[in-house]
Amino acid sequence: MESTERYFKVPTDHFFLLGPRGTGKTWLTQRCFPDALRVDLLEPETVRSLSARPERLRELIAARPEVRQVVIDEVQKLPELLQVAHLLIEEKQGAQFIFTGSSARTLRRAGVNLLGGRAAQKSLHPFMAAELGKQFRLEDALRLGMLPIVRSAKVPEEILRAYNGLYLREEVQMEGLVRNVGSFSRFLEAISFSQAAVLNLASVARECHVNHKTVEGYLEILEDLLLAFRVPVFTRRAKRKLAAHPKFFFFDAGVFRANRPAGPLDAPSEIDGAALEGLVAQHLRAWCDYSDGNHRLHYWQTRSKVEVDFVVYGQGGLHALEVKNTAQVRPEHLRGLKSFGEDFPESRRWLLYRGRERFLRDGILCVPCEQFLLELKPNHFPS
Repeated sequence: MESTERYFKVPTDHFFLLGPRGTGKTWLTQRCFPDALRVDLLEPETVRSLSARPERLRELIAARPEVRQVVIDEVQKLPELLQVAHLLIEEKQGAQFIFTGSSARTLRRAGVNLLGGRAAQKSLHPFMAAELGKQFRLEDALRLGMLPIVRSAKVPEEILRAYNGLYLREEVQMEGLVRNVGSFSRFLEAISFSQAAVLNLASVARECHVNHKTVEGYLEILEDLLLAFRVPVFTRRAKRKLAAHPKFFFFDAGVFRANRPAGPLDAPSEIDGAALEGLVAQHLRAWCDYSDGNHRLHYWQTRSKVEVDFVVYGQGGLHALEVKNTAQVRPEHLRGLKSFGEDFPESRRWLLYRGRERFLRDGILCVPCEQFLLELKPNHFPS
């Protein structure tokens, strides 16, 4: 997997590259900028040295006048370096700065303004199916997810199980983000039942035995660490009364699986369905970030519970998608897309399912989910 080409388009100016641990930020910057001056803030000695004297960054760069790029890995570990970098950018030293990070929380809390808009903010996501090509298997993706660090491991199941511990230990506990790590661990398990569902924080709070405000704080931490995201309701030109609350997703189907308890009372189809919808969500989210123009991911649900799982809206058009973990398409599966088409006749509508045939029914293109994901590439929606 080390030779897998990524769809990420590298900017020519300064930029932040944000993404969860294991998405390949370090690998990508090493490959794109092999001659860059690298500052790895996961190395304790580097952090100690620069913590004592952040201005030492200026000295390191001055000693290498031939350097055209400076990569600072995991910059949230020492946000003070951004002040030094900001001064160097103002002085037009000529070097391009690339900052990677797996947490936006520390940067924001430190009062850092991301260089006053002088650096673009980009995201790196888990693999897209089309990046893997023939190596992509839907069943593997639903079980293990699409994280490069997991997919390239000799025993991927072990890396996936250890992933939560990495964040709990190195991000949550060491940074003092929560007072009670045990409560946060219970929250991770409880919120997993909200995967691909309309978010009900009161229910989550009851499940993990903490108050509503604490759960709101935990959810913000999860999002700030880039481990989860919310999908809002599509409200443009609304003709009906719509739902008010967003849907919740872990950023990767494998990470969802690692958090979701499974036992004799849990139907495998229920977990598989949530994993499948999450896998589609993470692909559509990556597509929005990697494609040109301004695209946003939504869902659509009326107060009478008529729903479409995903709506992608932007310069590339209006796309509505329903995801079904079934091998057969039944009339009731198309009900939400038909209602959406009545309100938005200009939309392109898709039903993604687990069967093998591709066909058009009532203006809705029914496509095997694996085929759709393999054909989904930046700036291109499957035709």
